[in-house]
Amino acid sequence: MIRALRQRAGRKQSLAVEAEVRAELRRLRSRMFQLTGALATSADGAVLAEDAPGVAAEEAAALTTTVLAAVLRLAEGTGRGAPRELVVRGGSGYLATYAAGRSTVLTLLAEDGVNLGRLHLEGRRCAARIGELVDGQPAHPADPGPPALEPAPLSPTAAPTAATAAPGAAGATAPAAPVTTRALPPRTTEASAPTTHS
Repeated sequence: MIRALRQRAGRKQSLAVEAEVRAELRRLRSRMFQLTGALATSADGAVLAEDAPGVAAEEAAALTTTVLAAVLRLAEGTGRGAPRELVVRGGSGYLATYAAGRSTVLTLLAEDGVNLGRLHLEGRRCAARIGELVDGQPAHPADPGPPALEPAPLSPTAAPTAATAAPGAAGATAPAAPVTTRALPPRTTEASAPTTHS
């Protein structure tokens, strides 16, 4: 009986948090008219709240998890530390992802002409607020920055492929493009003779 009551209370609390997160996404979009969508997802790819008309939220969340796993491996492999943000510029706009608390990710879709500095400012503020709502505690003002984007259930050795994360995604496992290099001419170390004037 007590367990059932706790489960009901937990469901009510999670529904309330979901409603607050959705309201936060709507407020963000009302402040920035060039945002075309916003998603809050858990690090394991579940959609918490979304305000992204015309976007398949579940597929976007699964692909975000896959991309974050690859970015995590890249950042760690190059000694950059755990990633906090990710920005992708496509032919018709931006996709920006921010860590939001311990286990939530905020993804924003914006038009190409968006002010990138303002996108970061608003995205970071919204991510901090969502992190407070989901984690149930306010962010400490002395924190060095937002938490890192670390998909909780993923490790660099056990990340899902894009094909498994987003069923039906065509070309999800395309091989990496070859990198071309250009040889530079060798440097000469001979000093040129000084010019004298008489």
